[in-house]
Amino acid sequence: MTGDLTIHRYPAGELRDGRGIDRWVFGTPGGVTAEVLSLGARLQSLHAPDRAGQRANVVLGGGSVAELLGEAAYFGATVGRYGNRIAGGELPLDGVVHRLATQSTGHTLHGGPDGFATRLWHGEELRVGQRTGVRLTLHSPAGDQGFPGALDVTVTYLLDRGGELTITYRAETDAPTVVNLTNHAYFNLGGEGSGPVLDHLLRVEADAYLPVDKTLIPLGAPEPVEGLPFDLTTAAGLGGRISAPHPQLWLAGDGFDHTWVLRPGPGLRLAATLHHPASGRRLDCLTTEPGIQVYTGNHFDGSLTGPGGTRYRAYAGIALETQHFPDSPHVPDYPSTVLRPGEVYESTTAYRFSVE
Repeated sequence: MTGDLTIHRYPAGELRDGRGIDRWVFGTPGGVTAEVLSLGARLQSLHAPDRAGQRANVVLGGGSVAELLGEAAYFGATVGRYGNRIAGGELPLDGVVHRLATQSTGHTLHGGPDGFATRLWHGEELRVGQRTGVRLTLHSPAGDQGFPGALDVTVTYLLDRGGELTITYRAETDAPTVVNLTNHAYFNLGGEGSGPVLDHLLRVEADAYLPVDKTLIPLGAPEPVEGLPFDLTTAAGLGGRISAPHPQLWLAGDGFDHTWVLRPGPGLRLAATLHHPASGRRLDCLTTEPGIQVYTGNHFDGSLTGPGGTRYRAYAGIALETQHFPDSPHVPDYPSTVLRPGEVYESTTAYRFSVE
């Protein structure tokens, strides 16, 4: 891809209290371009070319501010303090059990009902070498959604000329707490609103996954994927895998909503590859995290309309959420999510686009 990297800032509506929402559009004209909102530090759109050079938005998005504060709150958002679930809204830490805000399931999901996805972040445009993007910051006070310790969070989006979007997370606290941040973009490489992603091929660099109970809390130890629909060690069609007769798929609503345990390795490493044969678009997801939650949009019911005017129905997009494991505060054998004063939480995920 050629051309100059550009970035522009625009207004994107207001909250009910009159605070304005900022929107940054950056990238390479004719190549990959990203749109990020200050509401939820959110990836609102991501345009990428197909093998013929035709560009399309490949992430789902809410069509209004009201939707981004409601049903579409997680679309493309930075979720936290704790991405995924904490069972029963109970956080045991250093001999004390902290009561967290919960959703209707009785569990704490993505940091609680008023998590980071609904917050207005402060942002500023950024240029780093041959990359451009935006840095967003948020202060979360002690007791926010029940979590102990004040937390200062920074999320940075940077896009290069080659079509790689890097998301970097950083956080510090003044008291022991837990942190597990991720991005909740839903991808459809055929284009937002183009139909279900069942024709996509997915490969995940993992030999095990975490089975769950009926409320999607992990049962405990990882289970090998060999011989199961969860074996994505070689690329497989999503439609065939999620239609397989397996109880774990039924529990999740006839699809994936599970964490894969990524093969360990140093630094930024390949976690998953998503490919859409019809358009040729390919997405490589790289991360420093130990796991990836794959959710195939099983519960979309047509109540949400995307920015392109199409209603989102089941399997309209797939989320590839790089993260630590769900409910790790209750499972000592899982990688720790505890952050203490003087430590720095750091995590990086990259989405690399290409065509085949």
